[in-house]
Amino acid sequence: MNVTQNKIDDLNIELELSISGDDYSAKRKKKLNEHKRTAEIKGFRKGMVPMGLIEKIYGQSCLVDAVNDLISEALNGFISDNGLKVIGEPLPSENQPETEWKNGNDFSFKFDIALAPKIDFDLSKDDQIPYYNINITKEAKAEMKENLLKQYGSLEEGKAAKAEDFIIVDLEQGETRVEGTYIALRNVAEAVRPSFTGLKAGDSIDVNVNEAFVNETDRASLLKTDKDKLADMDPVYRMTVKNVKTFVPAPMTQETFDKIFGEGNVKSEEEFDAKIEERLAAEYSQESEFRFAKDAKDYLVAKAAISLPEKFLKRWIFVANDGKFTMEDIEKEFDLFLADYRWQMVRNYLMEKYSVKIEEADLMASAKGLAAYQFAMYGINNVPDAELENYARNILSQEKEGRRVLEQVEDTKTIAAVKGAVTVKNHKISVEKFRELK
Repeated sequence: MNVTQNKIDDLNIELELSISGDDYSAKRKKKLNEHKRTAEIKGFRKGMVPMGLIEKIYGQSCLVDAVNDLISEALNGFISDNGLKVIGEPLPSENQPETEWKNGNDFSFKFDIALAPKIDFDLSKDDQIPYYNINITKEAKAEMKENLLKQYGSLEEGKAAKAEDFIIVDLEQGETRVEGTYIALRNVAEAVRPSFTGLKAGDSIDVNVNEAFVNETDRASLLKTDKDKLADMDPVYRMTVKNVKTFVPAPMTQETFDKIFGEGNVKSEEEFDAKIEERLAAEYSQESEFRFAKDAKDYLVAKAAISLPEKFLKRWIFVANDGKFTMEDIEKEFDLFLADYRWQMVRNYLMEKYSVKIEEADLMASAKGLAAYQFAMYGINNVPDAELENYARNILSQEKEGRRVLEQVEDTKTIAAVKGAVTVKNHKISVEKFRELK
C-alpha cells in the first residue's frame, strides 16, 4: 500500500491511500474462512459449506471489510508515526470518486485530516485582567431584606385590593356559574387592571374575560374549562368578589429568623441585618468571580490567537452527529462552537502548563454546591450535609451532569491558576454599572 501526503495548509492535509489487490487479498481470504467455519446454511453442516457459495454470499462484504481495515490501519499508523495531533477524525475527501467494489481491483482513497494548532504562550504580571468588586449599598440590603420577608410571608385577609393582591371571585353568566376562582391582579391586563384595583368583598362588576385575561391558559384556568372551548364562549361575566387576599411579609420574630437562617443562628434584627450583608457579599462575590472568569477566558483565548480549520470542523460536526443537524443549523451556532472549542484547547494547555489536577473531592464539592443551589431554587435552605452529599453523588453518576460538573471544576481550577500568574486589576463598581457590563 502506498500513502501520499498532500499539505493543503498549516492546518489541513490530504492523504491518498493506494491499495492493490495484493494488499487486501490475505485479509479478505481470512474473513471468508471465518465465515466458512461459522456459517449456518440450510442443506450444509456447519463448517462444510463450499467456498464457492461462501464467496457468492460473503465475498463483497469481506472485500469491503478487508479494505476498510487497511484504511483504518494506514490512517492510524500515519498519525501515530508522524506524531500528529488531529482535530476530530479523518474524513473522506469531498472529491472522492465512487468506488467500484470488485475483487482484484486496485483502490484509491483520499482523506482530509485537520491538525490541531500548536498553543504556546506565557503569562506574567504584565498580563492584566480586570476584577470588579461590587459595592454593597443600604438600598441593596433593604431590598434583600424586604424580598426575604416576602418570601416567607403569608396570604391574609385584605380589604381593598391592591396591585399585588389576590381576589377570590364567583363568575356568573346566565345559568353558568364559576365559583371560588383565584385572580392575581398582576395577571390582569394593564388596560383593565384599574377596574380591579380597590375592589372589596361583596363588590360586583361586569368583566370581559377576553380583554382582562389575554393569555388563553390564564383565561381557561379562570373559567375552569379547556382552551379549545374558549372561542365559542360569551366573554362577558358578572364577577362578585368573595375575598381579598393580601400578601403580608413575615414578621421580625424568632420563628421567622429560624425559618430563614436555621434554628438559633439569628436572634435579633441586628443579627438578621448582619446575615443579609453576609449573604449579599457572597452573592456579589460569586457574580464578580463569574465575571472575572469570563474576562479571563476572553483574554486568554485572544492571547493564544488560535487558528482553526473551520471548513473541516463544520463537516466533522455534521458527520459526527449522523446528520442530526443540518449544515444550516451548524452555521447558526458555529461561532459559539468555535469560542467554546478554542477555550477548551486553551484550558487543556494551561492545565498541563500549571499542573492542574482534578481530585474526587473537587468534583464532590462542586456537585454539592450545585445541589444546594437547586434546593434553594425551591426555597429549601439549610439542607443537611448528608442529604446534599447523596444528591451530589446522584448528579455525578449521570453522564451529562457529571461531565458538566467536571468542566466547571476544570474551569475554576484553571482560572485560579491564571489568577495567581497575572495582575488582577481591581475596580470598585456599583451593582447597576456591573450589570451593564457586556
